[in-house]
Amino acid sequence: MNSGPNTDSLADALAIAQHHDAVTGTEKQHVANDYSKRLSIGYNEAEELVSSSLACLVESTLLTRCQNPVTKFKQCPLLNISYCPASEVDLVQGKSLVIVVYNALGWKRNEVIRIPVIDGNVTVHDSNGKEIESQLLPQAEVYVDLRNYYVKAYLGQTPPKTPKYWLAFTVSVPPLGFSTYTVSTAKRTGSTRSSIHTYQSSEKSRFEVGQGNLKLIFSTDQEKYTNYVNIRSSVEEQVELSYLYYSGYNGTNQKDPQNSGAYIFRPNGTYPINHERQVPVTVLHGPVLDEVHQRINPWIYQITRLHKGKEHVEVEFIVGPIPIEDGIGKEVATQISTTMETNKTFYTDSNGRDFIKRIRDYRTDWDLEVNQPIAGNYYPINLGIYIKDNRTEFSVLVDRSIGGSSLEDGQIELMVHRRLLLDDSRGVAEALNETDCVADDCRGLTVQGKYYYRIDPLGEGAKWRRTFGQEIYSPLLLAFSEKDDKDDWMNSHVPTFSGIDSSYTLPDNVVIITLQELDNGEVLLRLAHLYEIEEDKDLSVMASVELKKLFPGKKIKEVKEMNLSANQERTEMERKKLAWKIEGSSGNGFVSRGGPVDPKELDVELAPMEIRTFIIYFDYNHLFESL
Repeated sequence: MNSGPNTDSLADALAIAQHHDAVTGTEKQHVANDYSKRLSIGYNEAEELVSSSLACLVESTLLTRCQNPVTKFKQCPLLNISYCPASEVDLVQGKSLVIVVYNALGWKRNEVIRIPVIDGNVTVHDSNGKEIESQLLPQAEVYVDLRNYYVKAYLGQTPPKTPKYWLAFTVSVPPLGFSTYTVSTAKRTGSTRSSIHTYQSSEKSRFEVGQGNLKLIFSTDQEKYTNYVNIRSSVEEQVELSYLYYSGYNGTNQKDPQNSGAYIFRPNGTYPINHERQVPVTVLHGPVLDEVHQRINPWIYQITRLHKGKEHVEVEFIVGPIPIEDGIGKEVATQISTTMETNKTFYTDSNGRDFIKRIRDYRTDWDLEVNQPIAGNYYPINLGIYIKDNRTEFSVLVDRSIGGSSLEDGQIELMVHRRLLLDDSRGVAEALNETDCVADDCRGLTVQGKYYYRIDPLGEGAKWRRTFGQEIYSPLLLAFSEKDDKDDWMNSHVPTFSGIDSSYTLPDNVVIITLQELDNGEVLLRLAHLYEIEEDKDLSVMASVELKKLFPGKKIKEVKEMNLSANQERTEMERKKLAWKIEGSSGNGFVSRGGPVDPKELDVELAPMEIRTFIIYFDYNHLFESL
């Protein structure tokens, strides 16, 4: 029986979207539309569940069942294009905006969040009612265009008003919990407005961004080049960011008829995309973050960000619609180049887990005949890619699955957008030329995304890749509500909460990948070790998780270890497991594994790269007796 909003519809939609054509984008357009529709329906129902759950938690953390919470929360799925009706409220009429920030990871996080606001005369307070540092950044015109077009395309309506600013501030959120922040009309100074500087490419100027250990030094007469300097680690490197496109191969009248298309990446020439020199560079400075805005050409816009206290660079790109008036399909890539000597070698992740060594134009298992020197060296990237030499490691993390490579030493390349005009005869029977329409105005897609890069001394890059990679994968969830200024929200509600013991945090090398309530109150728990053997000198070691502190206030009756898919007990699976003979193996196939779980101590051990799955049974009689 359906007892209210749940995540079942979203789970079903995500399961269908694991189809190989959905993952790769090789389905027909009407099928892609159906995937999107199913995901949207599932998201809306899950959003309702999350909102009601957060309302229960902010109104009471008692373990009794919550019935009818009063607080109404809203979320903003189009926040990436600066559309968030919940934050674009008029606070002049004695109202304050309440933002509950939820952290799904098992460790504390300090991050900058940004929300669009109508008025700049605002101030931000934390869970203790203390005013905190915040910054106003003017809305770039590129966001206004994206917002107006895609809100109309997705929601069928034009936004009634346009926010003037992004409001940025740092939040601190406990593990598996939330913190509360309020935005209200400032009675005195309010948020700090960003200082704005523009630099013409004709003037030879140097400027610096970054307020902590990491600095980026730009020169206006060399738009693509940046000096990257980390004072703490003594790393200094020249970084060049550039764009190019590959023209899609047209084999229609050729002896080899293979076109470039949805399945096949077959470039027919490489074309650098030059910066428009007459467009000035805009630089925003403030107490929370710095930004450098660059319009590369009429359909590529780039923002480089440095956050206070962070030692990585965030690059946001807005690419599209890709022009096709010349009748040529294009596949757009960005290149991040350094002076590193990497000897044809780079590393890409395998489904976000282990990193695999790649060597350009080489395969370990056979003699490779190189016919496609570009496409033949491209690999899927879900988490990140990195290169290294005898001094440093250069890591790039992505916010979505894309293709990438290192086609030259010291360089990393990422494919950011594709628009092709021919079918490649592999079964989809359509060109990869997706459009969105508002009335009769149909345009090729615009892609907005981010990647992040950092340079570390050799052997020190894994910690950032693993930790920050999880923070990209599980972004902070923002839920918005309003309150009257007369209401004392922080005393009448729960302002901060953690679902685990207040004295506990997960080890830095462990992440929860599943935490799901099953029938009869049982819980499915999957824990994963984030590191490979010898990946990090401190964190590639056996880790331990204390289940008692993961479930405070509950008495664990039994812990049953399962196989990875949780459909049979591990002991039963191992009893039936085949012992494979591996050709060329010495027979000593020992792999480190965590030991059995002691029923009294209830500590789970995890060896490097190990994933363990458990069903946990609770003694609910003990729980109700203690209330």
